[in-house]
Amino acid sequence: MKSAEIRRQFLEFFASKGHQIVDSSSLVPGDDPTLLFTNAGMNQFKDVFLGFDKRPYTRATTSQKCVRAGGKHNDLENVGYTARHHTFFEMLGNFSFGDYFKRDAIKYAWELLTEVYKLPTEKLWVTVYAEDDEAYDIWTKEVGVPAERVIRIGDNKGARYASDNFWMMGDTGPCGPCTEIFYDHGEQIWGGPPGSPDEDGDRYIEIWNNVFMQFNRDEAGVMHPLPKPSVDTGMGLERISAVLQHVHANYEIDLFQSLIKAAARETRSSDMDSPSLKVLADHIRACSFLIADGVIPGNAGRGYVLRRIIRRAIRHGYKLGARAAFFHKMVPDLVAEMGEAYPELVKEQAKVTAILKEEEDSFFRTIQNGMEILDATLAVMDSNGRKELDGEVAFKLHDTYGFPLDLTADICRERNYTVDAAGFDAAMARQREQARAAGKFKMAAALEYSGSATTFHGYDRLNVDGARVTAVYVDGAAVDVAVAGQDAVIVLDNTPFYSESGGQVGDAGVLQNGTTRVVIEDTQKIQADVFGHHGQVVEGTVRVGDLLNAKVDGESRARIMRNHSATHLMHKALREVLGAHVQQKGSQVDAEKTRFDFAHNGPMTDEEIRKVEAIVNREILANAATQARVLPIAEAQKTGAMMLFGEKYGDEVRVLDIGSSRELCGGTHVSRTGDIGLFKIVAQGGVAAGIRRVEATTGEAAFAIVQQQDALLGELSATLKAPAAEAVARVAQLQEHLKAVEKELAKLKSEMVVMQLDELVAAGMRTIKGVKIVALRLENVDAASLRDVADKARDRLGEGVVLAAGVTDGKVSLVAMVTKSLTDKLKAGEIVGAAAQVVGGKGGGRPDMAQAGGTLPEKLPDAFATVMQLLESKL
Repeated sequence: MKSAEIRRQFLEFFASKGHQIVDSSSLVPGDDPTLLFTNAGMNQFKDVFLGFDKRPYTRATTSQKCVRAGGKHNDLENVGYTARHHTFFEMLGNFSFGDYFKRDAIKYAWELLTEVYKLPTEKLWVTVYAEDDEAYDIWTKEVGVPAERVIRIGDNKGARYASDNFWMMGDTGPCGPCTEIFYDHGEQIWGGPPGSPDEDGDRYIEIWNNVFMQFNRDEAGVMHPLPKPSVDTGMGLERISAVLQHVHANYEIDLFQSLIKAAARETRSSDMDSPSLKVLADHIRACSFLIADGVIPGNAGRGYVLRRIIRRAIRHGYKLGARAAFFHKMVPDLVAEMGEAYPELVKEQAKVTAILKEEEDSFFRTIQNGMEILDATLAVMDSNGRKELDGEVAFKLHDTYGFPLDLTADICRERNYTVDAAGFDAAMARQREQARAAGKFKMAAALEYSGSATTFHGYDRLNVDGARVTAVYVDGAAVDVAVAGQDAVIVLDNTPFYSESGGQVGDAGVLQNGTTRVVIEDTQKIQADVFGHHGQVVEGTVRVGDLLNAKVDGESRARIMRNHSATHLMHKALREVLGAHVQQKGSQVDAEKTRFDFAHNGPMTDEEIRKVEAIVNREILANAATQARVLPIAEAQKTGAMMLFGEKYGDEVRVLDIGSSRELCGGTHVSRTGDIGLFKIVAQGGVAAGIRRVEATTGEAAFAIVQQQDALLGELSATLKAPAAEAVARVAQLQEHLKAVEKELAKLKSEMVVMQLDELVAAGMRTIKGVKIVALRLENVDAASLRDVADKARDRLGEGVVLAAGVTDGKVSLVAMVTKSLTDKLKAGEIVGAAAQVVGGKGGGRPDMAQAGGTLPEKLPDAFATVMQLLESKL
């Protein structure tokens, strides 16, 4: 039975039992910062089980795509070397939300396995939690499983409920006993039944786990019965497929066999049992599904895990002999195998292929040198009897050649070596310390301060009178006083100045009193809650303890706020237009512009840019009020506010609503979206693989750009003597006319050359061993005309060889023609190749006609001489 049929029968069986078939959720968990990837079937129902969410159904069934390759659930190191470890897998599940409980869950599982899948009952074993008499009785008395095949699993970790057969969502919350179903692969395979000393063998394999959410555990560890007990079950598609297809290892099932063959095809490997082929078959699934769900390879978070899997796959391909990009060529095979069940693979096939190829090309450029260094080092170690790779070498591979430590460790592990991880960490720490010492990123970062924190008032006002000076710094040193003419950093106990954070630049303005005036150019944090005001004392002196009136440059702040608020609206619009994979990777907001970096593969089209601009400007026209709320982090998560993956947030966060956008943000913003005025994207570009950058502006700056573009269009219309609406068509018309004129001119040039052809042939002809050879040099003749001239020259010869060279704009075009009677001795491709090599080019073609190009027209005499020497030798 094919895996696709097993999946279909599972879902249809539970649908017949009143379950709603629910599509697999994304591998990127929605609104769940506790998970790196979706790693179990119940993830999308977590809030339902916790009581935070309610669905229109009380029974559900799914085939959920899962990834375990990072964090707590990390199977990466075992993939390819064991029978059942994968990075990507499918979890078949059925769920009850306060509907049926143990009896129905157990009977459904048994009916499906024995009556639908027709597994022999004597091959099935069962485990239950030692104290779960109810489940034990259902199995033995109602289902009829012999007592000797129903095993009670007790607490084996030193505490009550600390059992493999007692499931907990966390230290507190829903929990309960579970019952697992095992398949006996037969006595020919080593291993004992669950609970026995030999249970780690491969004879008895768990295929299904039924979790009974029966209790709510409080902080004191007390179990309180849930008012509506629920069921969460899971059965790995790959495992049950192995059983039903009568194979022992998951990699032998149909889902993997076609991918293993594809891996062998692309790496030209003949050893079909190679673990590396299994790695490739597994990893193409994980990588393709992650990219299809919006994950982009990167250097942090999910992107780093994806890049790590891709590079591990490339390294295994390299091990099999691949020396150029190959991995992306397996995507069509995966789509053919799983595209029907998961349409997103079909929809995103082109994107998946492009991203994988880009990653491959990048990594292959560095992997060879790194592998050579590692191979050489391990060879020396082997001769010296050493088994631990020096941490400095591992760091050099990481720092210079782009080898992550885990990749080096993976290679070493395969060859029975270890890595000096402590030495690597020491080298990494040393480099970071040197970078800190060498860099003077922001002056404030090096200042020592032990006073009180700065209270920020800038959300609702631009002036604070009577702010007290708590510290003064000149040239990086704390001083009691700064005098006129000195640059200083001043710390205040209260301030309206925003300190650079979250991509928003620091405020500028003035600090002053009756005798003193300080022009502030920037505001930076000395500590998380201590603001340093950078500026120049232009009048009087500033002493610790002085009272100053702090005034922000209102015009500059207004421009910054317009750009910052527009950034939030643009982020949401980009996700709407380009896809949910778009995620902020960096930003800088100042008075002139907003610069926004985000995860996306490939430049935006003109149409996509226009759509983003239209969405943002509609939000601006709606003139909705902006709302900011400070909430506990857990409550903020429930609001659905966008949180940047990998960011660290405090216990309390600021939730900002601007138009339809909701994000966590501590910056300053407009009061209403209409205050932004106008939004215009002015540039886009690439920052790194999979990272794009957009620059945009707002308000008066955006209006100025529109006016400038309108003026340019007006000038163009006047020059073309056409209305603005017809300018593009008029330019296209002129271009077509120009092409026609150029074509006619080329034709006239060719005709003029042909008219003089007899003279040119006579002037350029010589005879070698009775064979006529003509060498022609023509100025300002295009390639098509050159072929025409050479063809007519050959016709005039009757029998012989023509080599024609055309020179245009410092470039050379070459055409060689040989009459058919001579092609057994002379090849046009060989002739043109010899000439092209001299003039800095290359080319080829048929034996009777060939073309080439070059960049060194001054070398043509030498090229002709070289060809004559070649013909002398051939005739």
